[in-house]
Amino acid sequence: EYATNQFLPLIIVCASGGARMQEGSLSLMQMAKISSALYDYQSNKKLLYVSILTSPTTGGVTASFGMLGDIIIAEPNSYIAFAGKRVIEQTLNKTIPEGSQASEYLF
Repeated sequence: EYATNQFLPLIIVCASGGARMQEGSLSLMQMAKISSALYDYQSNKKLLYVSILTSPTTGGVTASFGMLGDIIIAEPNSYIAFAGKRVIEQTLNKTIPEGSQASEYLF
């Protein structure tokens, strides 16, 4: 919000193992608030948002503000995923390739 009000470019360095939903809805609410603030930042002010993804960047961060950058930079060989390999394989009932959640594979 400060960057929006001051018309400043924004850089967010993401590093998250995922939000701990078992601790309540506060984690989920904060991701929504960040995404909403970024929407205002990008759409109303037309300002530059750079997202830097480090290892790990997983869960809701990947599904929300981590991937909203105008420019997305990923640390080499970083683990970037929404869900873990085992969860994806069980959901799809198929094996996913090794390294498919590494930054080099995704970008």
